[in-house]
Amino acid sequence: MAARPSLPPYNKGMRTTITLDDDVAAKLKEEMAVSGRSFKETVNLHLRASLVEPPTKARKPFKVRDIGLRLGLDFTSTSRFLEELEGPLHR
Repeated sequence: MAARPSLPPYNKGMRTTITLDDDVAAKLKEEMAVSGRSFKETVNLHLRASLVEPPTKARKPFKVRDIGLRLGLDFTSTSRFLEELEGPLHR
């Protein structure tokens, strides 16, 4: 008889009881039939995959543009601010 391969550290095991929604149980059964894996293997595979943090996409750096605002504008009043920007006929 061949020796069983040593199990990775995460296979030391924690026994627990969970209640699955019907749709989740059906998907697990379907996956087990397709893959030939046991219930335990299928659940662990999908739990591991869902618990891994997704890779973060590198964001493209942005540049701040000067939009031509003058220092000293009063931003506390919308109507005064618009008058400063567009002139007295902004209405």
